[in-house]
Amino acid sequence: QVQLVESGGGLVQAGGSLRLSCTASGRTFGSYAMGWFRQAPGKEREFVTAINRISSRTNYADSVEGRFTISRDNAKNTAYLQMNSLKPEDTAVYYCAAGTVTSGSATDYVYWGQGTQVTVSS
Repeated sequence: QVQLVESGGGLVQAGGSLRLSCTASGRTFGSYAMGWFRQAPGKEREFVTAINRISSRTNYADSVEGRFTISRDNAKNTAYLQMNSLKPEDTAVYYCAAGTVTSGSATDYVYWGQGTQVTVSS
């Protein structure tokens, strides 16, 4: 069992930056690929980015490529999402997830955090 807790969300102006953190309980964090997803009001949850167990591979949605960076520190049981050049359309609840493959599909992830709100004002 892995419990994930996101933090770092908040309100930021367009063009600003935020860094989200996802801290995992347990000693198996390094066994999982980590992903970030987001869900805006009235929309389906969508893939943002993912990183494999050893940080040698990352995937990004086209909408965030070049602006967002995923990373992880297995010694700290934490994954990060650095978000730069934020846009109002980035407003959503952001979720981190742990899975067995580095995937853009939510169904490949087994454990999910509770989400953290990111609001970007214009």
